Amino acid sequence: MKRSTFLRAVLGAGVVAAVPGLPAVARSQAVLTNKVADLTGPGLTDRFRMAATDLGVPARTPDGRMLFVFGDTFEQPVVGGGWWRSPVALWSTTTDLNSGVQWSGAVGGAAAQQLWEYEHDNPVFSTVLPSDVITIGGSMYLHVMVNKGLGNVVWTEIWRSDNSGASWYHTGAKFDPNIDGGLFQCLTWGEGNDGYVYVYSTGFQRNKPIILKRVRSDQIANPAAYEPWGYRDGVWAWGNPATPILNGSFGELCLRPLGGKWVLTWFNAGDYRIDGIIMDTPTSNLYTAYRQTLIYGGAWGSEDGNHVAQLYGGYIIPGSTLSDLHLAVSQWKTDAGWPYRVMQFRVQGFG
Repeated sequence: MKRSTFLRAVLGAGVVAAVPGLPAVARSQAVLTNKVADLTGPGLTDRFRMAATDLGVPARTPDGRMLFVFGDTFEQPVVGGGWWRSPVALWSTTTDLNSGVQWSGAVGGAAAQQLWEYEHDNPVFSTVLPSDVITIGGSMYLHVMVNKGLGNVVWTEIWRSDNSGASWYHTGAKFDPNIDGGLFQCLTWGEGNDGYVYVYSTGFQRNKPIILKRVRSDQIANPAAYEPWGYRDGVWAWGNPATPILNGSFGELCLRPLGGKWVLTWFNAGDYRIDGIIMDTPTSNLYTAYRQTLIYGGAWGSEDGNHVAQLYGGYIIPGSTLSDLHLAVSQWKTDAGWPYRVMQFRVQGFG
């Protein structure tokens, strides 16, 4: 499936029916959401020859900066507008998120270079898209989905950087797209204080639930070391076959330890919005955990502080707190090819 067809189907339909059987666990507490800034586009990232891009998955680098990893990227401000690359990445030294993230440089030099060389639309795959990036000690690990047409994952893999994102090499970790019934494709991860990295994952079709796995922090590049969380014989336990921990239609995911809790934000494709959950641990019951809609999908021409047309993504920016959350949110007007950009939103009062 072409990228435009795929996203037009899941983003352009407006508000669609809620997922059957999904409990209404969202609380009534109001949050205050507002757009802080556009982060990419003309006048912002065209100096890196990347006027059109999306995703912007952020992490704190070992040297203390922030690294944002972007998906399909083009030189001109339109999808397909020359010099197609993915993934690419930008650094930021911003400390005051309320004033908006500013870019300090691009991986690769003056122009943002693809993080590793490959040809797009080759006979095996068409593009490589980032799922999530994590810093463990002095290294960063980037999980990516290798796609032959968007939504058709041919495999996933993990790359590593030992210089705060300046260069990347393949770890050797490669995952079949069909494991766990196709629910281990698009993932997010966060490191606990117990020596484990916890991984939430789903399919890359925006119509599937999420599952949970864990892996020792020092074994993150060993596919055989990932241990599923599942329900069997009346008990949830590690090592059981992976069982969905939350039903729904999940798109991009972002799981982070934050403020003594764990936070999951995601693009809720079924309800056309970005939602968030605060939990005590990654194994908490997500049906009863505190849940809130953070940004609603909207129509073009009718956007406001918490209604965004054709939104997706929703990644937590380092420096956020539970009560003052900053998100990298993508937007793509699929029928025109622009806007196709990343924006920063601030959510106050979530936690």
